[in-house]
Amino acid sequence: MRVHHLNCGSFSSALIGRLVCHVLACETDAGIVLVDSGFGLADVADPTGRVGRYANLMGARFRESETAVRRLEKLGLNPADVTHIVATHLDFDHIGGVADFPNATLHTTAAERTASEGRSSFREKVRYRPAQLTPEPTLHTYSGPGESVLGFSDTYPIAGVGDRIVLVPMPGHTRGHAAVAVDTGEKGWLLHAGDAFYHRSTVAAPGQVSPGTEGRALRVMEELIAVDRSKIRGNHRRLRELNNQVAPRVRVFSAHDPTLFEDLAGERARSGLGAWVCIANRDRCQGAPESIGPAVGGQIGSG
Repeated sequence: MRVHHLNCGSFSSALIGRLVCHVLACETDAGIVLVDSGFGLADVADPTGRVGRYANLMGARFRESETAVRRLEKLGLNPADVTHIVATHLDFDHIGGVADFPNATLHTTAAERTASEGRSSFREKVRYRPAQLTPEPTLHTYSGPGESVLGFSDTYPIAGVGDRIVLVPMPGHTRGHAAVAVDTGEKGWLLHAGDAFYHRSTVAAPGQVSPGTEGRALRVMEELIAVDRSKIRGNHRRLRELNNQVAPRVRVFSAHDPTLFEDLAGERARSGLGAWVCIANRDRCQGAPESIGPAVGGQIGSG
């Protein structure tokens, strides 16, 4: 499996600094599988109508070049080959690109679908934007007993894809939030934790990374917008343990931390294996070369 790391949306403000929308594009035997989709073409064309005004308060930057469909084209991949999109949750900065892949099946937890359709609280009216899922995509939801993966019980291999991409329910940020585990083979597991945490200091070993002003501001924001703060703290503990265990190796990252995004993508670009690719608009992955070989077809730092 080839896994590409894409930044499909950016935020920038004085308080929280720079954030990304970290999307995975997995080349599988079942087609291209996206984990989250960031902002889409229609969001760029009509940010207020599609996303609402809250995104502007967070310093959202709507750029066509950052949409998943354009990122895939830049890699030489056909967007029509996207067959599945696995959503960590249905917030506006995670599923805006779904409409750009009309033939793809959207996968989420049943609890998240219920929350997004009900929009029963102020938080849910802000975060869930019905226009982004209009027309309604083909939807596959998950609930009930599942399988044990990485110490999590009741996880769900993605239907139509297989057991190398797994939905891991992790409510707290939203009622039906989930992480997504990707088995890359000999390189170990990737765990896209969505918004189960924001800043890298949360999952680092104690004393390893200072949160700084931005990390502390993100922690406050995380608590404010979570539907269940007690579950958020429990998720933090479990993700920290997982990120620091020796075997099996699991690389835990969030949807919005730019350093984790650049470190992961840059690490694979430096390996020369052509397995993971960073496409990060104006920001280059630390230590990565200016371009990646023809076997990959990607380029770092394109605008």
